[in-house]
Parts: sequence; C-alpha cells; structure tokens
Amino acid sequence: MHAQILIVIVSALFLSACINTIDGVQVREIDQSKVLSNEVALGMAYFGKGDREGAQIHFEKALKIDKKSHEAINGMGLVFQYEGESELAEDYFKRSLKLRPDFAQGHNNYGSFLFSSKRFEDAFKEFTIAASFINYRGRAGALTNLGRTALKLDRPDKAEASFEHAVRLDPRASLALIELAEVYFKQEDYSASKKNLDQFDRVSRQSARSLWLGIRIERIFGNKDKEASYALALKNLHPYSKEYLNYKKSL
Repeated sequence: MHAQILIVIVSALFLSACINTIDGVQVREIDQSKVLSNEVALGMAYFGKGDREGAQIHFEKALKIDKKSHEAINGMGLVFQYEGESELAEDYFKRSLKLRPDFAQGHNNYGSFLFSSKRFEDAFKEFTIAASFINYRGRAGALTNLGRTALKLDRPDKAEASFEHAVRLDPRASLALIELAEVYFKQEDYSASKKNLDQFDRVSRQSARSLWLGIRIERIFGNKDKEASYALALKNLHPYSKEYLNYKKSL
C-alpha cells in the first residue's frame, strides 16, 4: 500500500512539469507549487511507514523550495517528536501554526504531542480548534482525541458528546466506538455499551480491551456462551495482557 502511494506521488512529480516552446525549442518548466506539495506528501508517506530519515529528507527538500511551508514545518515537528526531541518538536509545531492558524491537521498534531506530554489542558484547546473546522477530513479523529482528553480532565459529559459526534461523522471510527462503549458501561447503560462494542467488532480487530469489556457486558446479561467465547479469545490472543489478568481475578 505504501509503495503504491509512493509510486503515485513520484509519477505526479513528472506530471507537474509543463512544456513551453521558446524560439522553436521545447522547454520543460517545473510547477514549483506542485513539486512542493509532492515533497510534503512523500514526507508524510515515509513517516507513515516509520521511515523517519526518508520523511525528513523530503520535508527538508520541501523547505528548500519554500521555507515557510507550514505543512513541511509541521512534518518536521512530527519527525522530532518521533525522535524524542520534545523542545524541537514543539518549536516546529508552533512555527507551523503561527504561519497558518487555520491549519486543522497542525492543531491536531500539536494536540497529540501535548497529550503525549500529559499537558491535557493545552491539548484540549488544540483538539477543540482542530475539531471546529467543518471541512477537515480528519475531524472524526480530532473529536476522538478531544473526547480522550476530556476523560483525562474528568469531563465525562464532554467526552461522551465528542465520541458520539465522531461516530456520527465516521461510523468506522473504532477508537471512538470502544471509548464510547466504555463510557456507557461506567454509566451502567449496558445496552448502549453493547451496541457500540458490537459496532466496534464489525469494523476493527478484537483487542484485549474490547474482549474484556465484552466479557463484562455478557456476564451482566447472563449470556454465558458469549462470555466464554470472549474469554477464550482473550486467553488465546492476549494471554499476557492486563485485561486477561483482570479476567482471571474476576473468576
């Protein structure tokens, strides 16, 4: 999949050139804006497959074309975050957003950095901004991030609303679904919890977390066969997980 993406982007680099004729001689002119966007896309593709060095090379190429490219600067922030260079990462995230305050993905990335640094109040602000952009393609993810941060800040009502909104935008938002199932379970709304867990099972692989939640839900409903099925899957797939230890303690 990543190889196909890279092939498409590299092909686009060649197509971004246009042909002009000067004094009867054809001259190939490069559309620098397209080359810039292609370099950023290549950087993100390499970063997505875990190739930090490849990503950095292309982000740096993009910055040679335009040193104020907010997307390339943000990409460098991601690279430095990956490397554990927190101060550099934050500096690049802030620079990117100063250049383009309405960069939704930039706010989401910066929010994720702040969340990982346990700066939840600041992360909440960034995710709120990211989720406010109606046309942002990653809006469901930003809403999910907002909900997770709200839980850290002990704001369950905001978390529930954010997860619900994320699922309305994207019924396949697996993280929002499992989070929502957990929220409803804690509220003792077991039917709503099961509904969201079932939806999670349809769109995502079973995780230790989802299996343990399934065990507890089916136990409450008295469905011993389904409970045993979840328990067997948890034992076979995640025998060393904290969820399996919790299950064994519950017996």
